[in-house]
Amino acid sequence: MSSIRPWRDIARRKSRQIMVGAVPVGGDAPITVQTMTNTPTSDAVATIDQIRRCEEAGADLIRVSCPDVESTAAFKKIAKAARVPLIADIHFHYKRALEAADAGAACLRINPGNIGSSDRVAEVVRAAKANGCAIRIGVNAGSLEKDLLEKYGEPCPEALVESALDHIKLLQDHDFHEYKVAVKASDVFLAVAAYMGLAEAVDCPLHLGITEAGGLIGGTVKSSIGIGNMLWAGIGDTLRVSLSAEPEEEVRVGFEILKSLGLRTRGVRVVSCPSCARQGFDVIRTVEALEKRLTHIKTPISLSVLGCVVNGPGEARETDIGVTGGGNGKHMVYLSGVTDHHVQSEEMLDHIVTLVEQKAAEIEAATTDAGSVTEAAE
Repeated sequence: MSSIRPWRDIARRKSRQIMVGAVPVGGDAPITVQTMTNTPTSDAVATIDQIRRCEEAGADLIRVSCPDVESTAAFKKIAKAARVPLIADIHFHYKRALEAADAGAACLRINPGNIGSSDRVAEVVRAAKANGCAIRIGVNAGSLEKDLLEKYGEPCPEALVESALDHIKLLQDHDFHEYKVAVKASDVFLAVAAYMGLAEAVDCPLHLGITEAGGLIGGTVKSSIGIGNMLWAGIGDTLRVSLSAEPEEEVRVGFEILKSLGLRTRGVRVVSCPSCARQGFDVIRTVEALEKRLTHIKTPISLSVLGCVVNGPGEARETDIGVTGGGNGKHMVYLSGVTDHHVQSEEMLDHIVTLVEQKAAEIEAATTDAGSVTEAAE
């Protein structure tokens, strides 16, 4: 069957599916959004608090660094408190992987070639199998193996792909197949080319990211270009937006990228104008306030906020709730694309928040009722 809007279609690369805890990654599963804590893992209370904020922002998976024995000792308490599966980031020492697997990690982030001999890799694989852990192979342009740098002269797509394939073989030699792979770089061109090459060479799930992307604004732009490019091409099963910002901001940006491409629909999608002299209210401040006050909404809802009637009515027709600026502080409110009523400037912000909350409750109730009917029919 042909699509109504073929110019919006994204044909996802076919990958096999693995499980990270209770979360499926790859195959036809939703593309998951990850982040990473930055508190000392040995401080379980601070780490759990940060994990809770990331969960509230919508994180599907959260990575926790385990550089030392104090971290893996605290990991058990952290994993029990977390509501989403945790990925233990193992740097070099294979014993940390063994400890994290026993402590409740759903996935181990390692480079098999960095943790020593084949015997040590075999130990990690045994621990992963025994505890139901997946493994994420993390190749990074900034830490490529010396032999590959000598062979290629510099980090390049071919070098990153070869490194990934070498690490994959180490796991396959031990009959381990529950893995996903990343080939990250801070250079957008390098990262995209490497992922494109890897996508053709393997069938495992791919973890997307532009590493060391930068601060909130610069890093968001770089990540959106790189990750968005790959997602649009159908590549990617899980992602992390790497920002020099709080982890929950990484989650929000990740979802915004997915929402922009129609790949995930969590929360409020805001359509708003950049504002100009025609605006009937302060669009910029209104949108800022609405975004802050609507972060608790998880239900997919579209909201248009337009300052005047030039594009306002047209955009409002395509959204669940819309507001268009009018004269004398009197603005038009649209519900399901139809003009419904007016609201005054001083009441507008609270009024729109209330409308969104009511709409979310209606959608949730309808979804619950539909689920109950389906269960009854079965």
